Amino acid sequence: MDDVRDNPTEPVEASSLWRDAWLRLKANRMAVAGFVFFVFVTLLSIIGPEISSYDYAQQDLENTFATPSSEHWFGTDNLGRDLFSRVLSGGRISLAVGFLATAVSLVIGVSYGMTAGYIGGKLDAFMMRFVDILYSLPFVIFVILLMVLFGRNFILLFVAIGAVEWLTMARITRAQTLNLKQSEFVEAAKALGYSNGRILFRHLLPNLLGPVIVYATLTVPAVMLLEAVLSFLGLGVQPPMSSWGSLIKEGSEKMDLYPWLIAFPALFFSLTL
Repeated sequence: MDDVRDNPTEPVEASSLWRDAWLRLKANRMAVAGFVFFVFVTLLSIIGPEISSYDYAQQDLENTFATPSSEHWFGTDNLGRDLFSRVLSGGRISLAVGFLATAVSLVIGVSYGMTAGYIGGKLDAFMMRFVDILYSLPFVIFVILLMVLFGRNFILLFVAIGAVEWLTMARITRAQTLNLKQSEFVEAAKALGYSNGRILFRHLLPNLLGPVIVYATLTVPAVMLLEAVLSFLGLGVQPPMSSWGSLIKEGSEKMDLYPWLIAFPALFFSLTL
């Protein structure tokens, strides 16, 4: 008994969702390396064009197709533009499209899935049949149609892509909501007279963060790939702006003679994905 009194049990520190995720991340060296590289590329894309010696749209027709050198680290393109500056500015566009389109898809998908799963019944059946119908449509063709009808601009690009990437998130969120809505904390919130909106966004949504975050990490590269496909079709960002997809398209047309035009943007694109 004296030993028990002299050595009281120490309280166990509670582990939050974010702390547990951070500990798992630190334990995986490959994940840490990938995260550090992604942060580095993101910061370089944000501040790189501002500190570069050349503007991404600055032309030098007397110095076209220059090989990589100390003056132009990645060489120049057919208009004499510094490829290093264009790769960094292209990364800014590609990452922006990836993050913003993913945000659009999450807002639509999470709201739609939570509503269907929480209300249930005939409304749930109708909403999910609508999702099934949308799944059957060729969404690349749908995005192309939007770009043709409403014009090609940066804002429409990520809105159009985000508007077709929400279906899987809606299904995941609905399935999780169906499981959680029978939980005791939801029943307690109903007994206290909380509104459906408060229950959805104050009680259910925090418990859906795990699947939402995982899906978001998968959606960002998928969106960037879709933007690259649109760039190959000539429906991506328009000159003088550039993305990694548009730079890869331009470089592929002259890769036999000037391989650096495709090598550097393709390297940044593939490593980031």
